Amino acid sequence: MMQAFRYILVGGGMAAAAAAEGIRQHDPQGTIGLFSQDRYPPYSRPPLSKGLWRGKRLETIWRYKDPAELGITEHLTETVAAIEPSAHRIRLADGRSFGYDRLLLATGGEPRRLPGDPAGVHYLRSLDNYLALFRLARGERFAVVGGGFIGAEIAAALRDQDKEVHMVFPEAAILERLLPEDLAQAVTGYYRDKGVGVASGLGVRAVRQADGQVSLSLSDGSELTVDAVVAGLGVQPRTELAEAAGLYVQDGVVVDRFGRTSDKDIYAAGDIARIPVPALSTSLRVEHEDNAVRRGRLAGANMAGAGEEALDAPLFYSDLFDLGFEAVGILDSKLETFAEWAEPYRRGVVYYHQDRQVRGVLNWNVWDQVPTARAALGTAFARPEDLKGRVPLG
Repeated sequence: MMQAFRYILVGGGMAAAAAAEGIRQHDPQGTIGLFSQDRYPPYSRPPLSKGLWRGKRLETIWRYKDPAELGITEHLTETVAAIEPSAHRIRLADGRSFGYDRLLLATGGEPRRLPGDPAGVHYLRSLDNYLALFRLARGERFAVVGGGFIGAEIAAALRDQDKEVHMVFPEAAILERLLPEDLAQAVTGYYRDKGVGVASGLGVRAVRQADGQVSLSLSDGSELTVDAVVAGLGVQPRTELAEAAGLYVQDGVVVDRFGRTSDKDIYAAGDIARIPVPALSTSLRVEHEDNAVRRGRLAGANMAGAGEEALDAPLFYSDLFDLGFEAVGILDSKLETFAEWAEPYRRGVVYYHQDRQVRGVLNWNVWDQVPTARAALGTAFARPEDLKGRVPLG
C-alpha cells in the first residue's frame, strides 16, 4: 500500500524548513514528508560564503534541531523523479511512490559551471562544497572565478583569513551587473586595497591540475596557478520537475500571492519560485535567504489553510569586508540610478528608477531602513532629486 502524507516537501533547504514551521503554526497534526537529495537535514546556506569563514560555529547553521519536534519524516539522499498532480503522488528514482494532499516544490538552484565542468573547481553551493573547500584552506593561494554575489563574498572571506586571493571575471568591475558603474568601480578598488588581485575583463579558457595545484589559462594568454579554485557563477533554477508536471514556468515556477503554482495543491518557494511584487506590478525570482524563509513559511501556512498573502518585496543583502548592504526591488545596473551619499561609496542610498518610478532601493551601509525602502518602491517622482531623504541615511 502506498504511503501518503498530508504534506510533502520536495527539497531540503531553507524554504522547505520554513514551510514545515508554517504548516505547524496552523496544523499541529498533519503528517509531513521531506524528500531531499542532500545527505544533511535543512541548513542555512549564506554562512557557507560568509559567517563560517569568520568564526560562526557549524552547528548554528541547522534550521531545526530535531525533525521529530516538527513531526517531519525525513527522506534524505532521495531523488524525486516525477510529480503526478492528477494522482496526487510523487515517484522516486527507485520506483517508490508517496501520496500527498498538498505539496511544496523547493528544489533550489543548480550552480552554473565553467564550460566542460573541469576537475579542480569548487562550487560553493552545499555544505559538502564548503567542507571540501575548508579542508583546502590550509593552502595559501586561491582563485575565485566570478564577480557576482558569491564570488565577492567568498573572496572577502578568504582574504580575511590572510589568504592570497585572485578574482577572475569577464565584467569590468565587481558586482557590475548589480551596481551603478561608479559604485562598482569603487568596490573593485576597495578589493584591490584589501589585497585581492582583480583580473577583470577576463575569462577562463582551461583548468589543469598537477602536483596538488590548479592552473587557470586566462583569455589574455596568462596563467594563474593556485592551491584551489572557487567558482561563483550564479545558479540555474531546478524547474525540471515542475515543467514535467505541467506547471507554469517562466524563469522559475510562477506562483501567486499565496505561494500557489498553477496547480491549486502545489506550492513553490525559494530560488525556483517567481513571485509577484505588487508594488512594481511585476514578478521576480529572488535567490536570497529572506525570500526563501519568509515565502517558504507563507507557503507552508497556506498549504495548511491560512489564506495569508505576501505583498511586500523580499530583502536581499551581502557582506563584503566591512562594506555591506540591504536592498529591495530590482537592482539592475542597466536602470537609471540616483544616489544620495552621506559618505561617497561608504554610506548612502541608491535608487534605481525607470519612467520616473522607483524600481529598486539599495541601502549601502545604511541599516534598519528596509521598511522605508520597501515603501519607496513603485513611487513616482518628477525629478531624481526629489528622491532625497526618502530613506534616511542614519
